[in-house]
Amino acid sequence: MDYDGEFEILLPSWNNKNPADRLFIISCFVAALVGILTIVYTAFQWRRNINLSWMRAIRRSKINPKTRHKVKAPHTWSMESVSRVKNLNCCVCLKLMYPSQTLGPTVSADSFIHRCVTCGAAAHLNCSSKAHKDCKCVSMIGFKHVMHQWAVRWTEVVDQPEETSFCSYCEEPCSPSFLGGSPIWSCLWCQRLVHVDCHNSMSNETGDICDLGPYKRLVLSPLYVRELQRTSSGGFLSSITHGANEIASSVRATIRSQSKKYKHENETSADTGNNGCTVDMSTESTADTHQNVTHAMEENCNGSSDADVQHNDDDVDKKLDSKPSFKRSSSISKKESQVLRQKQKYELIDLPPDARPLLVFINKKSGAQRGDSLRQRMNMLLNPVQVFELSSTEGPEVGLYLFRKVSHFRVLVCGGDGTVGWVLNAIDKQNFVSPPPVAILPAGTGNDLARVLSWGGGLGSVERQGGLCTVLHHIEHAAVTILDRWKVALLNQQGKQLQPAKFMNNYLGIGCDAKVALDIHNLREENPDKFYNQFMNKVLYAREGAKGIMDRTFEDFFWQVRLEVDGVEIEVPEDAEGVLVANIGSYMGGVDLWQNEDENYDNFDPQSMHDKILEVVGISGTWHLGKLQVGLSRARRLAQGQLIKIQLFAPLPVQIDGEPWSQEPCTLAISHHGQAFMLKRAAEEPLGHAAAIITDVLENAETNNVINASQKRALLQEMALKLS
Repeated sequence: MDYDGEFEILLPSWNNKNPADRLFIISCFVAALVGILTIVYTAFQWRRNINLSWMRAIRRSKINPKTRHKVKAPHTWSMESVSRVKNLNCCVCLKLMYPSQTLGPTVSADSFIHRCVTCGAAAHLNCSSKAHKDCKCVSMIGFKHVMHQWAVRWTEVVDQPEETSFCSYCEEPCSPSFLGGSPIWSCLWCQRLVHVDCHNSMSNETGDICDLGPYKRLVLSPLYVRELQRTSSGGFLSSITHGANEIASSVRATIRSQSKKYKHENETSADTGNNGCTVDMSTESTADTHQNVTHAMEENCNGSSDADVQHNDDDVDKKLDSKPSFKRSSSISKKESQVLRQKQKYELIDLPPDARPLLVFINKKSGAQRGDSLRQRMNMLLNPVQVFELSSTEGPEVGLYLFRKVSHFRVLVCGGDGTVGWVLNAIDKQNFVSPPPVAILPAGTGNDLARVLSWGGGLGSVERQGGLCTVLHHIEHAAVTILDRWKVALLNQQGKQLQPAKFMNNYLGIGCDAKVALDIHNLREENPDKFYNQFMNKVLYAREGAKGIMDRTFEDFFWQVRLEVDGVEIEVPEDAEGVLVANIGSYMGGVDLWQNEDENYDNFDPQSMHDKILEVVGISGTWHLGKLQVGLSRARRLAQGQLIKIQLFAPLPVQIDGEPWSQEPCTLAISHHGQAFMLKRAAEEPLGHAAAIITDVLENAETNNVINASQKRALLQEMALKLS
């Protein structure tokens, strides 16, 4: 009540004032507000001008002939939409990239600028040619030590270890102050920060020697990367001749590919009366396309070459006694190896025995299609030479060829289950005595194999756990485990193979689940823009699955298949609309089909991904799949075995590891192909850390010639079986 009284007293006093007085008070208030806003705007402009002046000073110091930095490398520019770099400055003219200085005040959303794929620097199209050579230098042959490469941080670093957020000399925070302060340099190799004011003192004390940071064992040191200088003895005429020969070779290879494909289709038609597989495309289209193209495949490793890659079905276990560990299989001819070697831009030489570099493969079409961002982030943390982007014209063989003489290295696959299978097939063909173990950065939709190996269910979970820095830490301390791999042969009635064998790592589905995967694949091909993140991908999967609930397309499935396990015919339930053959304990984004903890099945053994046994379950339709997803139902166990044959009497959809196609009547024969080394993220319990330590001990023992590669492989297999 007292407050109301005061308000009533003040209101009449305001109303009693002259209009001129009231206008004066309002004018003063507006003037004060404008003054405050002006001061704030001036302060921000002051800060920006200070930062720009510091950047100019940095640039002048970097081009000073007396500078200590002798390592120089040009930027690797790629086109990028200007709308994606609104908050960046041009590294040449230092003006904002948005709006563009070359396009006037109105900027189209389709306008482009240049962006360095290695360091993230941006430049206007007419400025990029004037940029200084201050990018990451991938080769430092001739240097005794790796030198720091200090550069302006043009883009925000997402994957920065917490300990590097302070100046590495004065240990003061490196976050920008309100009025600018001393600008910051960041080392392109170790990610450490230093104030420009502190750099001279630090350089005098340490000599600018870089230790490659906390992940130095995984980084391919530039001291052992040599850039190959290609010289042409015939000058300009020889260059023209060489280019003409390449074009002619490519044309001839394409003609051979088409003729062989036509011949193969005619033979298949004569044997079976149908074409067999009508659609054989991956949900990760790049991976499956490359697996099926075996003729005139153009590969590129900082260059390009044509190579015919044929599959070798020999079991890896038969090659234990072959030496050395980087020996390649006979499926890659000497001529093809020579062509690859001639097209290489870099080669690795004189790596120390204790080097453990990481070979990275990225499929930018997987899942949410974030490959471009992942590649740039990996290039900043590692050596760009060890990061490869997979495509329909460049497969994993290129990177594996570059690492062919590295005794111990690990592989990181950034993609979905289809991409992992693609890389494992390529490793198989190299015929390593001790194949490199493979880790997974889950960038697909289901990511079932990544879930089983404790790498997470998607990029979202990775970002929440600390980003790529945490992933690299886990890879360095991961344990080696074993994964069974299975060969799927498609046979006609006479038992003749219709097409090259396929390989399964996770599961094989026939019927309703494969139909959903096939519909999603077709939708992805028609509208790839709809698949822009993992959540939307799952929503689309659910929508396609809901369509099949009322549609009973496979109500006659019981009559359309015949199941045989280890020579014994297994009865398919009459209400079944699909059959799943599982190798791992995760399906459709984390569903456990077999459920080892279920004690109602006394006559079945627990499921394992390295026991050389497959599990077969039945699915009662799309509605059953939905209930499995939310944990309201269980799959029906049918059988366990090593040799599985499924005979199709009608055209049915089939999927292997999420890669679907429509299959004409045939027999699917599934048999054990071999075992692959995989990396499993070490759990917090002592058992996981023990497995990681034992793996490191065995690798060191091989390095010191205490054991050979075959013995190390046998011990790793035994360890994986005992500790799992």
